[in-house]
Amino acid sequence: MAITARHIFFSLTVSASLATQASLVLMGSAQAAPFRMIITETETPLVPNSVVELSVRSGAFTKAGVEVELVRVGQTPSAIAALKSGQGEMANIALDSALQLVARNQMRLKGIVSPDKALPFVLATTKDITSIAQLEGKNFGVARVGSVDYLVSRSVIAKLGLDPDKLKYVGLGQPPVRAQALAGKRIDATAVSIGIWLSIKDRSMLNMLVDQKKFYESAPFVTKLNVVTESVAKDRAKEVQAVVRVIMDASRQFAKNPQSWVEAMAQARPDVAREDLEQLAQTYRPSWSVNGGLNLDSLAYTTNVLYEDPEFKDLRKVAPAEWIDTSFIDKVLSELGRDESTDAPGR
Repeated sequence: MAITARHIFFSLTVSASLATQASLVLMGSAQAAPFRMIITETETPLVPNSVVELSVRSGAFTKAGVEVELVRVGQTPSAIAALKSGQGEMANIALDSALQLVARNQMRLKGIVSPDKALPFVLATTKDITSIAQLEGKNFGVARVGSVDYLVSRSVIAKLGLDPDKLKYVGLGQPPVRAQALAGKRIDATAVSIGIWLSIKDRSMLNMLVDQKKFYESAPFVTKLNVVTESVAKDRAKEVQAVVRVIMDASRQFAKNPQSWVEAMAQARPDVAREDLEQLAQTYRPSWSVNGGLNLDSLAYTTNVLYEDPEFKDLRKVAPAEWIDTSFIDKVLSELGRDESTDAPGR
């Protein structure tokens, strides 16, 4: 049989149709791929960062059209390694580490939301210390000289009227270790999270010299944020947008109704006493990222503080505008409006 132009046209049409169908199948598979979020907690944390895991447990991400899969790693360096190797699309990491990566041109990152912008630090002392002035000459526990808690604590102490150089700084490592040292009177003061403070069983000989609210007001330091690569921000923007909206929605719910956080956490963390959860819920009420957690003034302050760290000495100065992308947050704010109760956007 002779091959006519009609036969050729029919064959090409069928081939094109099959190719289109195959393409649609592949596109559907790509769209169905999970959106992997790398986190540095081995269990649901007792801080506002819990909003991510609680939203996974409640099915909020799925309802928003994005299948979030949590990838658990140890600490920020592991999270960065996982992000670099393509094991996740988004990572919740320390801002100082993210800033170094951008400044060194090692990764093209975009900071897009901060579920838990600041560690809920309090300044704890032995009971006999009741004023900032009394810290002069005392031993102050820090992770290490030059660490974030060291820099922020010095800023708070200076803001409250004492020259921070008049204290003696003792490198002890992680907050639980510093809390134990304080309880054992091996140091006179330290900065720890409110969760660590509440975990100290006997606080009768201790004093909370500076509470969480005053600590952050004195040093509005942004400690952690969620980052994506530039390619993910562009190629999976719809999913990024959905994730940001769910985080902000849930944050507003927990801020408005702290008891809802208690109920959700009671299921996620049955090992924690409800009394402690209820106390934490009230403490965190002004801390939720109801407007996305990326205040530009706070980010500028954070950047300036970090560049005092010797680790940033030889790095080029990176302004927040270079790598912080508030467009996803701003879209949510344009749709839902600003929550004026807390978390000022700074723009």
